[in-house]
Amino acid sequence: MCIFCELANGRIPTNKIYEDDICTAFLDISQATYGHCLVVPKQHFEDIFSLDEEIGKHLFKVAVMLAKRMKERLNLEGINILNNNGEVAGQTVKHYHIHLLPRYKNDDLIIEFKSNKLTDEQFKELVEKLQ
Repeated sequence: MCIFCELANGRIPTNKIYEDDICTAFLDISQATYGHCLVVPKQHFEDIFSLDEEIGKHLFKVAVMLAKRMKERLNLEGINILNNNGEVAGQTVKHYHIHLLPRYKNDDLIIEFKSNKLTDEQFKELVEKLQ
């Protein structure tokens, strides 16, 4: 049994803030920042690699709508949109979902990226692999 399938389909109660035929959005129980919510498809997809593209488009459409609503109603100063795919990337629940993390001055949430320097040749190789 997938806990997020149960949550997204209303079989376990949530603090729901949005729902349609494809997805549900609800407040994260851990509240990393005030208003932290998850956008979760009702259909099970383990991660972005298995996610249906049309459902993915819909999820991001909902994420944009909710981000705008949050900005208007929560007076946030920014937002992080976060998605972890695979254990090495920090995915702990094997059901695709998008975190919306409202940001406020002095909210103490830290999201860091380490800079990895590439040579011009490495950039060229990488571009060729990804084009």
